[in-house]
Amino acid sequence: MGLIRKSHKQTQALAIKKIIKKCSSFGKNNDDSGLPNDVPKGHFVVYVGERRNRYIVPISCLDHPTFQDLLQRSEEEFGFNHDMGIIIPCQEVDFLSFFSMIA
Repeated sequence: MGLIRKSHKQTQALAIKKIIKKCSSFGKNNDDSGLPNDVPKGHFVVYVGERRNRYIVPISCLDHPTFQDLLQRSEEEFGFNHDMGIIIPCQEVDFLSFFSMIA
């Protein structure tokens, strides 16, 4: 009986879920939701640009092909196995332009 290897997409999806869970648990408040005060349900945090500015992004962005490309670039450049959260490897102005088009 041979081992079944997970596809790269499955591995990436699991890593993204883990990171999103981490990003959604920073700065917990005292209520029972366990979410940070400034991250609404259905959103997660990404860090963008050289200064790693923090943005709150709706989970629905995960379905957008361009955002998926950014996540793949993020994994290649930074990996997902760290505590920083999701770092988007692009200039902040480009991220804001992209986000304004899909929002």
